[in-house]
Amino acid sequence: MAQSELAIFGGPKAVQTDPGDVFQWPIITKEDEEAVLNVLRRGGMSGIDVTMEFEKEFAQWQGTRYALAFNNGTAALHAAMFGCKIGVGDEIICPSITYWASALPAFSLGATVVFADIDPETLCIDPQDIERHISERTKAIVVVHYLGHPADMDSIMEIARRHGLKVIEDVSHAQGGLYKGKKLGTFGDVAAFSLMSGKSFAIGEGGMLATNDLEIYERALAFGHYERYDERIQTESLKPFRGLPLGGYKYRMHQLSSAVGRVQLKYYDQRIAEIRRAMNYFWDLLEGVPGLKAHRVDESTGSNMAGWYAPHGIYQPEELGGLSVTRFAEAVRAEGSICSPGVNRPLHLHPLLNTCDVYGHGKPTRIAHSQRDVRQPKGSLPVSERIGRLTYSIPWFKRYRPEIIEEHARAFRKVAEHYQELLKDDPGDPPNLGGWHFFQHH
Repeated sequence: MAQSELAIFGGPKAVQTDPGDVFQWPIITKEDEEAVLNVLRRGGMSGIDVTMEFEKEFAQWQGTRYALAFNNGTAALHAAMFGCKIGVGDEIICPSITYWASALPAFSLGATVVFADIDPETLCIDPQDIERHISERTKAIVVVHYLGHPADMDSIMEIARRHGLKVIEDVSHAQGGLYKGKKLGTFGDVAAFSLMSGKSFAIGEGGMLATNDLEIYERALAFGHYERYDERIQTESLKPFRGLPLGGYKYRMHQLSSAVGRVQLKYYDQRIAEIRRAMNYFWDLLEGVPGLKAHRVDESTGSNMAGWYAPHGIYQPEELGGLSVTRFAEAVRAEGSICSPGVNRPLHLHPLLNTCDVYGHGKPTRIAHSQRDVRQPKGSLPVSERIGRLTYSIPWFKRYRPEIIEEHARAFRKVAEHYQELLKDDPGDPPNLGGWHFFQHH
């Protein structure tokens, strides 16, 4: 094929069809609108009646005894840590490649975080790297089912039980997903979910905590749900302080969000099943293409990718003559598809985790209450530090439209098959790829 076939050099674009609604999310119908309007018209935005109904329905769907709604997923994670009695001088272990909320709420509890490396295939915390980070101050392991991929829960739970550690599952990327036939968020002691509008379970802005442990549930409730911290509390240690939130936080979910959440929950499993069909078809079309490897699970094992939040691929530059993922992504975008290099940048290298004194302790907050210096310099987590050069985003198809999916897959295949033409102008990758915050979704 001639060089001009690549769109970046003036050839025809692989993607020609208007995507229509294939990327539109969330799906908002008249039913969602009426649920919101009902709350607005009666002035119930700051109440808890709709929210408590949502919690009951969520707990039933999740398969846990308790669910507690929060104003966002970060608050749910904060409360999950408090629920697990993480406090001054304690340590949690968390993957370095994740959204910051998986780790940073520990700071305001007087605790700190020690990061573990990730598995380069799953992009989730590597069980084989957890144990070397455990100390006498370790209280919990935070597990992130990153980009919808289930973490290795069998291995993680075995380690946690052996060391007497709590397990907090961050299911913000994988609501409704399965690991070996069991729902994510039901393995550990407590789970937290983000339900903001960029997620696959999108209700506007909100979070959820789910657990089977009464004390964790009631501690989370006492932390920031003052209107429910009353005579119904059964945990003896909490009873003397009823009436005021222990954390001094106000964490209830806004009822416009819970109204949307109740409607979204009714259709969620059906909708993400279509997403999985579309995303798996995309990867099936690229099976065997040099340099491109799917970031997905074998669904025959009973596991799945939930709603495929912020889907990515694994890049293998050695199969493409060392072509940088930056140049590869640029060429895919020129074909009319969606592709950007990298994932979340490793948290352990951010200045906040190394030099920032947030609360005026006179020393970096990361070590303000520590008996040892837990900071982790460059080179300490090698997989996390290089993973940006080995990952790239892909289109997030919300509907199964084969002809559109085929065009986008063709864009990726076309660039991979013509990689040699891109090598001569390849500037290489910048020192840092990805972002600290979140992904741009399509």
